[in-house]
Amino acid sequence: PVFNAARTGVPLASDQTENCWHGLVSMKKEQENHDPRRILYVENGIGYGGAVICLRHLVRNLDRMRFDPLVITGRTGSEYEDIAADSRWKHIPDRRIDVVGMKRRIGKSTWVRHIPGLHFIVNQLLSRLDDIGNFLPHFLQLLWTAIRFRPVLIHANNEPLCNRAAIFTGKILRVPVVCHVRGDLGPTEGGSRMLRWLYRLPDHFIPVSHWISEGMAGIGVPAEKRTVVYDGIGLGDMDIDADGQKFRREYGIPDNALAVGLVGLLIPWKGQDLFLDAACRLAGEIPGLKMVIVGGTPEECGPYEERLRARVRQEGLTDIVIFTGHVSEMPVVYNGLDVVISASTTPEPLGTVVIECMAMARPLVAPSHGGAAEMCEHDETALLFIPKDSDSLADAIRRLYREEGLGKRIGMAARNKALATFAVDDHVLRVTKAVSY
Repeated sequence: PVFNAARTGVPLASDQTENCWHGLVSMKKEQENHDPRRILYVENGIGYGGAVICLRHLVRNLDRMRFDPLVITGRTGSEYEDIAADSRWKHIPDRRIDVVGMKRRIGKSTWVRHIPGLHFIVNQLLSRLDDIGNFLPHFLQLLWTAIRFRPVLIHANNEPLCNRAAIFTGKILRVPVVCHVRGDLGPTEGGSRMLRWLYRLPDHFIPVSHWISEGMAGIGVPAEKRTVVYDGIGLGDMDIDADGQKFRREYGIPDNALAVGLVGLLIPWKGQDLFLDAACRLAGEIPGLKMVIVGGTPEECGPYEERLRARVRQEGLTDIVIFTGHVSEMPVVYNGLDVVISASTTPEPLGTVVIECMAMARPLVAPSHGGAAEMCEHDETALLFIPKDSDSLADAIRRLYREEGLGKRIGMAARNKALATFAVDDHVLRVTKAVSY
């Protein structure tokens, strides 16, 4: 069967649905014969983060006797170029014109708002410029690549809204499309017409948590088109004995300091402001406290990073707060931190940081919403705090500082759960079973 409750944790679909989906995936059966089946993976996220990392784990561990993957990314850079070590890779730019920057500059222009209706008109013109200058060239190049590659399946690594080009390509070529939904649907109040329409187009969805799956049900995606599969990580790559002192030496963190780290891209909803609020509350209480912000900054979020750094200077936190930028050796980072923070202000599906931190047996503090609340038990495998509440976040950090043995206890319990839940081999099996690769 296409959907196996024992493997995916969701109800079996009807025989009719199974036959329909099997027929979709078998459209190109005559192409396959005994050759590996070609899968086109399309990644159009905002930057190099958890979605790309999990995609790399997936394609790296596919059986090359059965599958021939090609990964397309809209962004490039040294981290993306490394994908070529795991799979065939191609960069198709999805952002030739910086429309986001233009909108940001227009938003700061007070004169635009003084003329009734002008701000709306300018934004509409910029949106059309984005369609013509960014989306259309990306879509046409992706379509041509797919025509030449001849995949049996297109696997969009993000939700439909940012993977429209992949979905339209599949529809034109009559190739089945699966969307790996990793993001919150947002405050859509049941979903806009555009959102609902886009979610009708893919043939199947892989939400990364039950919380995301329930949100999709709210905009009309039927249960038989949703298969929850938790992200997988290469547990062998997460060296629990990595040299954390290397990280501390590089960033000047003394051995006796309490190093508390927020790990994630510098994006407003990741909670860096909340993290700084907690730093202000703890600054005079914990001797030698270091609050470490670990993660790179997407190009369009450059002003956000500048504002965070300015805030650190203005609030006298320069001796406490450290910005590391992007770091590639994450096991070294985790072992160099005494406490790991996930502080997303909006519910996050199931952040890679949560999974990696659990696998590394590090004490985790996370908000009690989204995927973190689904995966972690308060006081057992993590300390959960009230979302958007810096006092609650600071209280959790205080507990780990004051209660000897608490961090080690929850860290080891979390690792045991991670080993049983996030093994990449199991993840690959569940994904391939869910969509009948």
